[in-house]
Amino acid sequence: MRPFLIFSLYVNFLHSSGAVTFTDVTSEIGLDFKHTDGRSGRFYFLEELGSGAAFFDYDNDNDLDIYFVNGSDLPGYNSAKKPINQLYQNDGRGKFTDVTLQAGVGDLGYGVGCCVGDYNNDDYLDLYVTNYGNNVLYKNRGDGTFVDVTDQANVGDSRWGSSCAFADYDNDGDLDLYVTNYVQFDFEKHKTCRFNDVETYCQPQDFQGQSDLLYQNNGNGTFTNVTREAGVYNSRGRGLGVVWGDYDNDRDPDLYIANDTNDNYLYQNNGHGKFTNVAFYAGVALGENGEMGSGMGTDFGDFNNDGFLDLIVTNFQDEVAILYKNEGNGFFSDITYISGIGEKTLSTLGWGTAFFDCDNDGDKDLFIANGHVCDNINQIYPEKTYPQTNQLFENLGNEVYREMTAFAGDSLRRKAPSRGAAFGDYDNDGDIDILVTNSNSKAQLLRNDGGNRKNWIKIQIVGETGDQSGIGTRVEVTCKSLVQIAEVKSGSSYLCQNDLTLHFGLDDHKVVDKVTATFLNGSVCETKPVPVNQTIRIYESGKYKSL
Repeated sequence: MRPFLIFSLYVNFLHSSGAVTFTDVTSEIGLDFKHTDGRSGRFYFLEELGSGAAFFDYDNDNDLDIYFVNGSDLPGYNSAKKPINQLYQNDGRGKFTDVTLQAGVGDLGYGVGCCVGDYNNDDYLDLYVTNYGNNVLYKNRGDGTFVDVTDQANVGDSRWGSSCAFADYDNDGDLDLYVTNYVQFDFEKHKTCRFNDVETYCQPQDFQGQSDLLYQNNGNGTFTNVTREAGVYNSRGRGLGVVWGDYDNDRDPDLYIANDTNDNYLYQNNGHGKFTNVAFYAGVALGENGEMGSGMGTDFGDFNNDGFLDLIVTNFQDEVAILYKNEGNGFFSDITYISGIGEKTLSTLGWGTAFFDCDNDGDKDLFIANGHVCDNINQIYPEKTYPQTNQLFENLGNEVYREMTAFAGDSLRRKAPSRGAAFGDYDNDGDIDILVTNSNSKAQLLRNDGGNRKNWIKIQIVGETGDQSGIGTRVEVTCKSLVQIAEVKSGSSYLCQNDLTLHFGLDDHKVVDKVTATFLNGSVCETKPVPVNQTIRIYESGKYKSL
């Protein structure tokens, strides 16, 4: 087929379908963050994971600010400027300003991931950062600054932390904290490995895994490590991804862990402060053929609008991103290949991911951030590349996905060694934008252009008797026969934090018949019919208002 004909068909498709495109606006809006992994050619295993980022409104001015986690110098690498984590404040007019030093959140450790939640119930979002080394808890003072309270709070574990997520697992009105840990790595015991006679990084199996950590909030600004007591201790882990979600609809948060070269864990909450790993029983520990994967990122989301949370897990190259359909009876079905994402993700190495409605048509699409771990992989396998193309999958509404990457704009098709992906409407225009972190490279903010052609509603949840951020609240939005659910959650994806405001695409519906918010303590707020294309704030007491 001739090039001009291919181009014409491409343009006609975009015009006829109203396809969503994503535009890289990183530089023009003032984001200049560049990740540093400290690599010097010595192939320290630490260099592979990249780092995360957060979309969160730290100053309570109703727009999303951005926090980036950075690495640091490693032996053999000395940067001209010391790498630090960076916080960018959104001015509400499409520009960001670096306020790291003023805010006091420029951690100098070897940063990995982050998550947010209002752990002290003062109506300001606090920030937790995982490191190789001591993790950090920043308490938000409410005046634009943060203070490091790690030691006082007793959450400064010194292992190799990766992802994290807050949740009120014991339903006592304050947020607890789960932290995934990766492997035991020691510079003094460092070694490299060879594949096809090429020196490169060793594999995860060459390192002992580390147990994750569950911290119970004591309600007085301190936490207690209850990992063993709660039943979530497992030294084999190699945990990378974590997501909380009530998969069994019993009104308490369950927990899924994506592990690298190990079976994944699904911890069912028994409602009394204990968990049971039911991953094998539920069918989400391994792949379709019983193979052990390399779990990276993960998310819960109801992709088929049946009222049950489904599950996505990204994996290594030559594996696939696994889509598990929640059957509603405690079991999941692996529908990776019949859904259309199996073959498309076999040749990529996936990390950050999310169920999100990019085109506001009322169902959850999928995004996967891709990139290899070895910067010299093409010397080992010439057909493979270190930078890779991220992927966008459109939900066709019949439990089938179609890859739309080729039609989503040049910015999305650009190859990079991507890692984390965070999701939120940074410009408040009614569609979800994507923040991508790239290993040892500049981050990307991909603005959603065209997603707001269809209608939408955003829901902010405010707790009043406990957790102010509303984490764990389930929201149901009803527009005639279109009924959607989502839960407010901390963490998820890979090393990242999404906006806590819930976004629902409404297709062409002109009115939302009702919004029902069910809080963890059983409180329920149900709205009357409300107009579309606005943000509604719902309070635990039953009040609600338009913003």
